[in-house]
Amino acid sequence: MSDREPHGGQLAFRPCAVIPVFNHEGPLPGVVAALRAADLPCVLVDDASSPTCAAVLEIQAQAEQVHLLRLPVNQGKGGAVMAGLREAGRLGFSHALQVDADGQHDLSVVAQFLDTARRHPGALICGYPLYDASVPKGRLYARYLTHVWVWINSLSLQIRDSMCGFRVYPLPATLALLDSARIGRRMDFDTEILVRLSWRQQPMHWLPIQVRYPLDGLSHFRLWHDNWLISQMHTRLFFGMLVRAPAILWHRWRR
Repeated sequence: MSDREPHGGQLAFRPCAVIPVFNHEGPLPGVVAALRAADLPCVLVDDASSPTCAAVLEIQAQAEQVHLLRLPVNQGKGGAVMAGLREAGRLGFSHALQVDADGQHDLSVVAQFLDTARRHPGALICGYPLYDASVPKGRLYARYLTHVWVWINSLSLQIRDSMCGFRVYPLPATLALLDSARIGRRMDFDTEILVRLSWRQQPMHWLPIQVRYPLDGLSHFRLWHDNWLISQMHTRLFFGMLVRAPAILWHRWRR
């Protein structure tokens, strides 16, 4: 993607973190503490968690600059992130750092991501993962199939990793997309929103982030159901790409 900001405009920089939470009461306090230590306000999205996790969320929300949004019915990861992004916009934030609640991301890079977003306020700042030996091999290999489909559906090789849920969204452009397109609400969200933003010529910057999978970590990825949703998403995006291909290629040729 081009490094030029949309329309040459500058956005007032007021970032926050959006954290979708579904029964991650164990690692959540450490995630919130690390983000607050970076002076980053937090929007916690309770995706209809258990009473135990809801109680932990209530305690976290008592801290300064920690906001809690409760969803009465489980929406899935994507639905929770979208609700959090809308809440962040309502609260007056300009950018939102999406962070998983399970503690798998190396939060020491938060300042680097925010500094890049500050210097490029109209761009989407995306993490691409650097895995250690803890990554499940099946999920690692499956990512490569998604990479190929993303390159096809975006007509570009520039989306380095569409499945890493650590990225800084410029809220005006992101909310405009959410208001005009139907995007997958579960594990298909992270990939679909990147492809659809790329169709809109959204500038993107890529930074590495260490990712680990704790041995006692809680994963909500449902092998058959979520892979089926992801397959449907790739099919949907493929036909969407065919319709948009002339316009996408025209914009790139002009640049």
